[in-house]
Amino acid sequence: MNETNNSVEMTAAQMLHNARTTGRRKREIQTIAKLLCIREEFLEALESGDYHKIPEVIYILGFARNYAMELGLDPDEIVLKIKREMGLAPDVNTGDSDDEDAVTMAQSAGRGGIKAWFIRAWRYMVRHWMWFFGALVVAVAAAAAIVVAFHDAPTPTVDQTVVVTDTPTPEMPMGPAYTVTVREQFGTENAATANVILQATQESWVKVEDARGNTVFSRVLVPGDIYYVPAGDRHRATFGNAGGIDVWVNGVLAPKQGGDHVRRAGISLAPNKLMPGSAQ
Repeated sequence: MNETNNSVEMTAAQMLHNARTTGRRKREIQTIAKLLCIREEFLEALESGDYHKIPEVIYILGFARNYAMELGLDPDEIVLKIKREMGLAPDVNTGDSDDEDAVTMAQSAGRGGIKAWFIRAWRYMVRHWMWFFGALVVAVAAAAAIVVAFHDAPTPTVDQTVVVTDTPTPEMPMGPAYTVTVREQFGTENAATANVILQATQESWVKVEDARGNTVFSRVLVPGDIYYVPAGDRHRATFGNAGGIDVWVNGVLAPKQGGDHVRRAGISLAPNKLMPGSAQ
């Protein structure tokens, strides 16, 4: 007799929890939360699989990718597992026939639900026909009163003189020749004076701090998002995926600050540090 051992595949939450709590490098969730600038309850939600506690799907996937990289796991595998668990990606174990049956059942249930709703509504109207009739009479009387009031009111004289003013349209500063179409802009209050602009070409977490270490910007950027860095040469940045961030200095693309899925911290955003010889 042959015995077969069926290994149960771990969920993304189990993989994250085991990576943090087992092995030689056991770590506290509070420490990782401070390092990644992600709230503790969000990391706990990722480890428990309670994804509904994180407000948007884009933040769920972004936080999970950075958490997986910090724990030494494959971020693509974790993100794909979460997408499958949330129904955002097809399950490899699901056949086409099951999908067709599910769609047919959903359509049948939908048709039955609509029919039942109309039947209940009709019965309610029959039982309370006096109320509906009274409401109809009141509505007709109100409409008639409004028509009479407007018909007897004097027609106001409208001055149709058009005044044309030459109001100049404010011009936005021309941006660099971005490699990815701009999706959303952040830090637009710095757009007119920014020497450095960050654009995501891949999903990446970005944090920018001022000279005192205060966080002025922290967000997961998706491809196309840009951030205008405040003017000056004393800001520093942390990239969760350094290879996924383009750094533009005075309209010129600077060298990458790291490879794909590589976390870099303490990156100076001074133009002369990002691209030696650039104008201040």
